[in-house]
Amino acid sequence: MKLFIKELEKQQIYNHLMQRTATHFNIQETPFVKEQILNWAQKFETIVWLDSNNHTGKHAAYEGVLAVGVQNELLSSSTNAFDQLKTFQSKYKDYLFGFLGYDLKNDVEQLTSENHDQLDFPDLYFFQPQKLIFVSKERLTFKYLVAFEDEIAEDFHEIKQTKEPKVTPAQQKIEIQSRISKKSYLQKAGRFLDHIHRGDLYEANFCQEFYTEKTTIDPLLVYRNLNRISKAPFAAFLKYQNKHVLCASPERYLKKIKDTLISQPIKGTAKRAASKEEDALIKQQLQNDTKEKAENIMIVDLVRNDLSRIAHKGSVQVEELCKVYSFQQVHQMISTIRAKVPPKTHPVTLLQNTYPMGSMTGAPKVAAMALIEREEETKRGLYSGSIGYFSPEGDFDFNVVIRSILYNRENRYTSFSVGSAITAQSIPEKEWEECLLKAKAMREVLR
Repeated sequence: MKLFIKELEKQQIYNHLMQRTATHFNIQETPFVKEQILNWAQKFETIVWLDSNNHTGKHAAYEGVLAVGVQNELLSSSTNAFDQLKTFQSKYKDYLFGFLGYDLKNDVEQLTSENHDQLDFPDLYFFQPQKLIFVSKERLTFKYLVAFEDEIAEDFHEIKQTKEPKVTPAQQKIEIQSRISKKSYLQKAGRFLDHIHRGDLYEANFCQEFYTEKTTIDPLLVYRNLNRISKAPFAAFLKYQNKHVLCASPERYLKKIKDTLISQPIKGTAKRAASKEEDALIKQQLQNDTKEKAENIMIVDLVRNDLSRIAHKGSVQVEELCKVYSFQQVHQMISTIRAKVPPKTHPVTLLQNTYPMGSMTGAPKVAAMALIEREEETKRGLYSGSIGYFSPEGDFDFNVVIRSILYNRENRYTSFSVGSAITAQSIPEKEWEECLLKAKAMREVLR
């Protein structure tokens, strides 16, 4: 009996230490403090930093979130990955940060991924962070596990004292290569069109990789430069072992708030112009472009179909259709779809039933993914996957990993991929040009 009581007491102590405490600090110059936080975080082996870049849309949450220190973790290949994640989330019911690779499609459909891969990211990784820092306007909130709460004051002091890291000048010129030549791209785009004209599918997101080998980059410096010229609402800096994701994503995949799901697919891109008059004209042309609208609406229909399988009947609604938003580099056409889900539905089930996101696949989804696998020459891995987090309440928020540089430090391999939607109205030459437009920011910061 005494042994049982001691074990019970140990469990109670452990449970207490695994709770979170919240400590608040008032701050000034929020952008500068965010830089200090990310500088300070570099000493950790595993980092997830999410930055909204002060975008204040209807569904915005925090200005920034940092997760560091691994208490518990889950690493998985595509086989039964969502089931493992469901078990992991159910066990800890805490904040969990991590990523979903695109090739988890093989876990939800009868598909494979055999293409070239030098980045070597796992298909799924999540961890329970020991230390969490939430950034809102003029305020920091430290949500540490109780076991680490006595480190809050010291960490806050360290962050305030953190200076810009020294920048090592590049020792070599970075030569960026294309995995698919322009000639090959045009031929492949033509084959997509052949399938579309035969009625095999309506739309497919065809992507290509740009890469550089045997080069070393400074991930933090490259991320800062990419974020500075992009200022995207779903930016992320991710470090996992020797691998980094430097993400300037403008797109949300899926967000859950209580019983509400929100998806915001992007389809439709146009360049920014130097003059206000020309920029406004380009934006208006995008808003009225029938091809871009058709692409967007097809994906909206796909998302509605995905959500309808798990939502309350009649609750799937298009909140905003084909609205054009302006970012630093491009104008984007974005739609917002929302749905109500049964309260007892497991949060991982909601992801599993909508993954991968329609904006990065096509319609019908399975047929598009199968053709994508045949025509693309690189395994997507984490590109067109997702980075995000679960809350203790089972809510979540995940982005789409696009406009991102992926780096394997051990292999000295750096990669970024871009794509465009092929539809019946597509002109392969124009799709090629759209890819180059999307690649512009990544090329710029690497060179």
